[in-house]
Amino acid sequence: MFEALYIGATGMQAQQLNLDTIANNLANVNTTGFKKARASFTDLMVKDGSAPSPSFDATEANLLHLPGLSGVGVAVSSVLKQFDIGTMQQTGSAFDLAIQGDGFIEVLMPDGSRAFSRGGTLKVNSNGLLTTQDGYPLKPNIRVPDGAQNLTIQSDGQVQAVVGTSTTPASLGQIELVRFSNPQGLQAQGNNLYLASDTSGDAVVTKVGDEGVGPLSQGYLEASNVKMVDEMINMMVAQRTYEANVKIVQAADDVLGLVNSLRK
Repeated sequence: MFEALYIGATGMQAQQLNLDTIANNLANVNTTGFKKARASFTDLMVKDGSAPSPSFDATEANLLHLPGLSGVGVAVSSVLKQFDIGTMQQTGSAFDLAIQGDGFIEVLMPDGSRAFSRGGTLKVNSNGLLTTQDGYPLKPNIRVPDGAQNLTIQSDGQVQAVVGTSTTPASLGQIELVRFSNPQGLQAQGNNLYLASDTSGDAVVTKVGDEGVGPLSQGYLEASNVKMVDEMINMMVAQRTYEANVKIVQAADDVLGLVNSLRK
């Protein structure tokens, strides 16, 4: 009966993390570019010490119902981001950029490492480089000259602007998109940034339009892919599951109380 206490406790712990994940999804329902997360579960198994030895009589083992493996509860195997595409919201700003499909924009971090973004609001820093709102330059670097007008980002990533006295748009560079063999393995860093990992695989530069990558949409932002109704349902299911595991612990405690109250 002690096992029931531990099993119920693992269920409560797993559902607490599930509720934390759902709560974070709901808190970011209006966060631009946010990707919801999902907790996955796995059962815990352990070899039963009462399992028969190889010389044990099979008939007797069947009568005693001795298992070779015993379930000892549940654990959270992973909490992974779901990269479903969010709704595109039109802003009309030339510095707002969204990816209407798969793919990530590569940015350069202050320590020289690479991170990856799903787009968002861009700006031009003091060095004239096109950066994210937090100041991380896009890679490859795209320099916007002083006084440039009519900044345009084509659907294939070509960046153009009217420079100086010219009336013809000049090419400033190319925004490249990358993809991963397993984007769910990316490590979220906040601020709509992700880092590659052994699970995600390496970033592969991909032509816009190939295998569902892109295109880019200037003047749009990608909304969170959190669906309020789905998260509310998931929350209620997690709450009921947590309550059921509490009942398991209470029932096990009651039975142990009966055992302790026995008199010879």
